[in-house]
Amino acid sequence: MLRILHQIFRTGIVTEPLPKEVEAEIGIVGARLEEAIIKRFRRSLTIRMVDAGSCNGCELEIHALNNPIYNCERFGIHFTASPRFADMLLVTGPVSRNMEIALRRTYNATPPPKLVVAVGDCGCNGGIFDENYASLGGIGKIIPVDATIPGCPPKPVDLLKGILRVIGR
Repeated sequence: MLRILHQIFRTGIVTEPLPKEVEAEIGIVGARLEEAIIKRFRRSLTIRMVDAGSCNGCELEIHALNNPIYNCERFGIHFTASPRFADMLLVTGPVSRNMEIALRRTYNATPPPKLVVAVGDCGCNGGIFDENYASLGGIGKIIPVDATIPGCPPKPVDLLKGILRVIGR
């Protein structure tokens, strides 16, 4: 254990800070997002992320929202493992045939009023996978979608803006 701690102290911080303009944009979007979350939910926004068959590019960007650089929890956004506690479903990827039933069950288990956001080009319209023997296409063909966040993959700032857009409705 001491060896690991010594290595941590020798290495120091290895993450790079965001450029000043990106940090400023995140601060502005985050403040508006926090205000909208408090106004609509009177508490924090709880999100259940569902991978319906993606390449994991979008998941990496969503996980970046939780890292110390973006830190979405400072704006009142929390991720949950259970759809029963979720206010929003953040769904990525084209819906594979194997995930269709699981996605429908997750949607049905989420209490109303529920918001569904399709993330990435694949989630919006099927992307490069479209409809084929293994894929059913975009999320909207399986469950109702309230908003889409295009991009391959969308940046964390775009994810925050998309969440703000759907909450602001």
